Amino acid sequence: MDIESSQHQTSRSFKDKWENFSSDFLDITADETSDIYQWIMNRNGFASPNEFRNWVSTKNRILDAGCGNGRVTRLLQSYANVNAHIVGLDLVAAKVAAKNLSDLSNVEVHPADLTQSLDQFGFFDLIYCQEVLHHTDNPELAFQRLTDQLTENGEIAIYVYKEKAPLREFADDHIRNQISQMSFEESRDAISQITNFAKVMAKNSESIEIPGVDCLGIESGSWTVQRLIYNFMFKNFWNDELSWDENYAVNYDWYHPSLCSRHTLEEVRDWFHRNTLEILHETVDPYGITIRGVKLSNSRKLQQ
Repeated sequence: MDIESSQHQTSRSFKDKWENFSSDFLDITADETSDIYQWIMNRNGFASPNEFRNWVSTKNRILDAGCGNGRVTRLLQSYANVNAHIVGLDLVAAKVAAKNLSDLSNVEVHPADLTQSLDQFGFFDLIYCQEVLHHTDNPELAFQRLTDQLTENGEIAIYVYKEKAPLREFADDHIRNQISQMSFEESRDAISQITNFAKVMAKNSESIEIPGVDCLGIESGSWTVQRLIYNFMFKNFWNDELSWDENYAVNYDWYHPSLCSRHTLEEVRDWFHRNTLEILHETVDPYGITIRGVKLSNSRKLQQ
């Protein structure tokens, strides 16, 4: 599939996703006790909801770039100060997010392609763009477009997929190459099978000690069977906190869009350095890379 075809397929994939799962994840993302909330908070370098809230509350113009159905936009709005203005951008799900966020007077949502100029939306002192850039045809260009809209001393927080163990990279690409050729409806059986497999594997919560296999990127440690397969063989997501449809949507999100780049920590660090951003925090987990950085003021640039 060429780049233009991949762009079209990926846009269609996410349009179908959010139109069919328009309200999924809205409540659980804002639930400070949920695994999803904890994952968002911890990967961004905050030890408690108060730390996360205090960070957001200091920002006056906040952009959620690639906002999907608005689940994180709503979370950011709930932590922002009363005078803050929040903007959500999404290429295909802006209408879905606008409907979900229509009760919030200080939030606006627009359709936008992150690889194009974003000048019309103004400048922001916080840009949140997580689980998004790897689904564009040019992640570094999209990142640059976002940093162009940062104020001096403004912060950007991104999350992108990381390169994983060889068996998992191979299996994921093998599965994606098949599923991405299918329509939303046609892919249902294949993704349902993966979701049901994950649900059954997750029933066994007992961990086993696994010795490492360096040549396959399998790390030694204590893993449940489901997480051993998930981390090193192929993605089979299941979380008991979520509904079956929400678990299905996570697996769909990984396997159906054809644009799904993976990155190294050094590569993403280079994006920050080339755009004159100072890295404030970074987290690398088995699945992705999270980095927060600040746009240096002219005086700080001269000091470096």
